[in-house]
Amino acid sequence: MIPPPPTFGLVLAGGQARRMGGGDKARIKIGGVTILDSVLGTLSGQVQGMVLNANGDASRFADTGLDVVADSVPDFAGPLAGILAGLDYLAAQDNGIEWLLSVPGDCPFLPDDLVERLHEARRKMGAGVPLACARSGEWRHPVVGLWPLALREDLRKALWDEGLHKIEIWTARHGIAIADWPDTPVDPFFNVNTPEDAAKAEKIAAGG
Repeated sequence: MIPPPPTFGLVLAGGQARRMGGGDKARIKIGGVTILDSVLGTLSGQVQGMVLNANGDASRFADTGLDVVADSVPDFAGPLAGILAGLDYLAAQDNGIEWLLSVPGDCPFLPDDLVERLHEARRKMGAGVPLACARSGEWRHPVVGLWPLALREDLRKALWDEGLHKIEIWTARHGIAIADWPDTPVDPFFNVNTPEDAAKAEKIAAGG
């Protein structure tokens, strides 16, 4: 398998967790470890660096040692705004890395071959397909994806000039490859949105 190009990691950690009673979903503990720590641990061996996207007081993530970038688009414009913030951060690093991997901060079971498989799917589709996202079973996960630095200004224009917030509409414009994972026995993209989800994740983590 061809090694993937250098890729930077973006964790979308800004969810307001209304269905969990507020706070940061990424701080929920599953199997004695916060989801955020699980996400960072899984990504650390796959990317050349990481940044968090979250709005509000960035100091609440100081313990991670990572930089935190807020959306530049107002009014909680959705995951595309977070992805633009990540691309802007990566561009400012000027480190030669041209790919950003985004993942949500509420998925405790992410796979350890995410970067590799997403890049492989993109290559198989041909040079004209600049984007890739994950799918498990029948469900696509548009925020688990690869974003090229080359489309940063196009994304900015879509968000600011067009007010476009639907991630699937923007990715469809450019072409997107799909990388598949099985959703059994454990869906690697299971996300924790409710107390019931947290209980289910706890059971999965315990081997149940």
